[in-house]
Amino acid sequence: MKKILTLVLVSALGGMLTLGAYKLFLEPDQNVVVASNQTTPTFLPTSNVSTLYNVEDKANFVLAAENTVNAVVHVKNVSISKGQMTLQDLFLGRNPQYKQLGTGSGVIINADGYIITNNHVIKNAHELSVTLNNNKTFEAELIGADPKTDIALLKINADEDLPFVTFADSDQAKIGEWVLAVGNPFNLTSTVTAGIISAKSRDLSGNSSQSFIQTDAAVNPGNSGGALVNTNGELVGINTAISSQTGSFIGYSFAVPSNIARKVVEDIMEYGNVQNGILGIKGGPLNSRFSEELGVDDTEGIYIDSVVEDSGADLAGLKKGDIIKEIDRIKISKFSDLTGHLSAKRPNDVVSLVISRNGNLETIPVTLLKNQTYTLPLVGEVKNAKPKDLKKYKVSNGVKIISLNNKYAEYWKNNGVETGNIITAINDVKVNSVEDVQNILKNQPQSEYLRIELINSKGEKERYNFR
Repeated sequence: MKKILTLVLVSALGGMLTLGAYKLFLEPDQNVVVASNQTTPTFLPTSNVSTLYNVEDKANFVLAAENTVNAVVHVKNVSISKGQMTLQDLFLGRNPQYKQLGTGSGVIINADGYIITNNHVIKNAHELSVTLNNNKTFEAELIGADPKTDIALLKINADEDLPFVTFADSDQAKIGEWVLAVGNPFNLTSTVTAGIISAKSRDLSGNSSQSFIQTDAAVNPGNSGGALVNTNGELVGINTAISSQTGSFIGYSFAVPSNIARKVVEDIMEYGNVQNGILGIKGGPLNSRFSEELGVDDTEGIYIDSVVEDSGADLAGLKKGDIIKEIDRIKISKFSDLTGHLSAKRPNDVVSLVISRNGNLETIPVTLLKNQTYTLPLVGEVKNAKPKDLKKYKVSNGVKIISLNNKYAEYWKNNGVETGNIITAINDVKVNSVEDVQNILKNQPQSEYLRIELINSKGEKERYNFR
């Protein structure tokens, strides 16, 4: 069973899309970047968009293409990297630097000039500019970015209302549905290609928190951040990656679903970071082999091996042995079906789960909660401490260690540190919650020491410095 266990604690897409030499983007950072505070823009809902085609015209892409190309932009990213220093540079005190130009695509999502793109398109940018389809160029401001989902939000200031693309409900997109990919591959601006949705909830690297729309529309380097639209011209996804042995398109491309992308940018605008709603289970997808090992009749769904204490799942009464069959009327066959849907949810959102318990189907509403755990580098996983935990160690604040980093577990145990101990301060700042820990580490320069104060198993206060 250990082979199939996966932790569903965070709803956002986690980690990086690892395609080896074939990926289109760099590895993401671990922190959300927020460049400025703005008021939340209003994005037109899908229901306000008139249908461009009758049913019999579904394969006619002309109007969808004409409307979309004017809302897809060419993003240019100027980054500065240090060059190799020569003896002459060293003698003269020079520090050679070189400018590098990266390009990609972006999608205007409202008339005020807000643009959605991929995080890897704008990563490490010293200068950002955007060129519209009418060849007008603007400086772009980074509003914020979320490396986990590879989504970023830009803003340009134009003197007029800009054409834009509205969001579709990507949950309603169907396999076999026609879609258009619009972007700037190899700097060939305003390129439109067509294909169908080949699969949904695609997990490319075995990381079950990924959930992409797969299509056979041609996508190449430079398409990153561009639009994947349906034949109504509505945004279904943000083109992000390809699977290729050459670095160019050979049949399959992948897009971040529009529901996830929309939720990320709205979170950035309203909260300054991404709000993740937590389910709180450990388990794995069923198949005939695992079902036989577990002694269950179901061969589809997510088998719950354990429930995280005080999580939404725990409070809703989910138990070990329950099998998740549906979430909000969406069939669950694999973990990416579940996490893909949760990625578009926030804390306090309620989801409806259909579970199989002892062979009987039950519908259970679950209120998603904020993430109550965090992986602290070098130490392990921590969670919010309860009053009884603080009372036990005679402290007034802190977070509780619930698991130790496997690599350093022996070191900690030799120093009298174990699960259940309380961390009271990080970098000389008192911590009262997991959110405090996240905020401190978000601004931690890599060159600085990490200072941790904790109460060990003997009730002794200890201080550790790491670099």
